[in-house]
Amino acid sequence: MRLSCHVICLLSAVTLGLGPTGPALATSRNQAPAPPGGERLSRAGAQAALPPGAPQLPAELTARSWLVADADTGEVLAAQNAHLPLPPASTLKMLFADTVLPRFDRSLVHQVTPADLDGLGEGSSLVGVKEGLGYQVQDLWRGVFLSSGNDAVHVLARMNGGIAATVAQMQARADALQARDTHVVTPDGYDEDGQVSSAYDLTLFARAGLRNADFRSYCATKTADFPGDVDLTTGRRVSYAIANTDRLLGSYPGLIGVKNGYTTNAGATFTGAAVRNGRTLLVTVMHPESSAEVYDEAAELLDWGFAAAGKAQPVGTLAPDTASAPTAVAVAAAAGQAAPQRSSVAGGRPSAWTMAEAWAAAVLAAVAAVTARVLLPGRRRGARGPALGGPPLPAAAGTAGVCRNARRPGRARCAL
Repeated sequence: MRLSCHVICLLSAVTLGLGPTGPALATSRNQAPAPPGGERLSRAGAQAALPPGAPQLPAELTARSWLVADADTGEVLAAQNAHLPLPPASTLKMLFADTVLPRFDRSLVHQVTPADLDGLGEGSSLVGVKEGLGYQVQDLWRGVFLSSGNDAVHVLARMNGGIAATVAQMQARADALQARDTHVVTPDGYDEDGQVSSAYDLTLFARAGLRNADFRSYCATKTADFPGDVDLTTGRRVSYAIANTDRLLGSYPGLIGVKNGYTTNAGATFTGAAVRNGRTLLVTVMHPESSAEVYDEAAELLDWGFAAAGKAQPVGTLAPDTASAPTAVAVAAAAGQAAPQRSSVAGGRPSAWTMAEAWAAAVLAAVAAVTARVLLPGRRRGARGPALGGPPLPAAAGTAGVCRNARRPGRARCAL
C-alpha cells in the first residue's frame, strides 16, 4: 500500500527538523524567533505600564532580575530583565517536579541503593536519605520541597531512568513550556557550568507545576516527619521533623509556595505564589545584593502586584503550556512501547532511553500517527491545560537540611 504525500512530507520534515533540542523553528536563517511573552520583556531594565492611579513599583529593588504575573490570566504586570539567564539554584527543582512527579504513585516504596546517591555535589543540601532503607515516593518529594534535598532528587531521578535521562526530559519539558532561557545540566539545580534559567522561565515552571494537586500540596507543606533509621532496640523505623526552608511560607498572608534556592556561588533565587481576594499572583526574584533581601523584595513585589492588579497595564504574557516537546513517557506511549514503570514493586527502576532512541521513536510514532489519520477515519480531539534564597533554616531534627562541607575551590558550601 502506497503512503500518501502527507506521510512522506511529514517524514521529511520530522527527520530534518527534529534534533536533540526539539522541533526546528519555522523562521529564516537570518530571523531570530520572537521572544516568548512579548517584545517588551526582552528589554533590559524595569518594565511597567503605570497609568494615573496605579501604584509605583517598590523603590530600591536590588535583584538583578524579577517578574510579577497573574497566574490565571498569564498577564505579566511588571518585570526587570525577565529573560536574563542566571544560575537558578534549587528553584530548578520546580521543573524537576513538574517533569517527574506525575510518573510515580505517592505510595510506591523504593529501596535505596548506593548507586542512587552517587554523584551528589559537594555542599549539597540533604534531607537524610540512607542507602539500604525503603522510602515512599511521597516522603522523597517532601524531602525535595521542604529540605531541598539533593539526595531525594537523585533517588527520584534514578528511579526515573537515571540522571541523564531525567535531565533530557526536563529540557524537553522546558522547551514545551517555551522556557527558552533555560539550559538544564543537573536535576537538582546544583551549580554547574552552563546551567541557567531566568525569572520568566522559573515563573512558567511554577505556573505549570501548581496545576498538579500533589505539587501544590508539597510546596505548601510547612513541616513533616521524615523516615529515619531503624531503632536497633525496638526494630522499628524512627522519624524526625523537617521544616520548609521557604521563609515566607506561613509569614506572608496567602502564600501557597513554591520554591526557594540558594548557593554561595549563585546567590539567592525565589519563586512564590500567593492568593488574595480570589486572585493568584506569581513572583520570581533572582540574585538580590543580599541573599536575605530576596524575601523582602518578593513580599514587596507581591504587595505591589495585588495593589496594581486591574490598574497597571500588562507588559507581556506568560507563554501557554503547549506540551509539544516529546518526553520519554510520551515517546514510549506514541511508539506503542512500555512507558517507564509506575509499578508498586519496591526498588523498581525504568530503563533509560538514549536521546537518539527517543528521537527515532518520535519520528516513527509521528509517521504512524499521520498514516493512521490519513488512511482511517477519525475525530480530532482537543487538549486543554488548565522559596526564597538565603542560608537554609536550621534543621528541625535529625539530618534534615544538612549541607556537606565543600572541599573543592569555587563550589558552594551550602547548595539549596
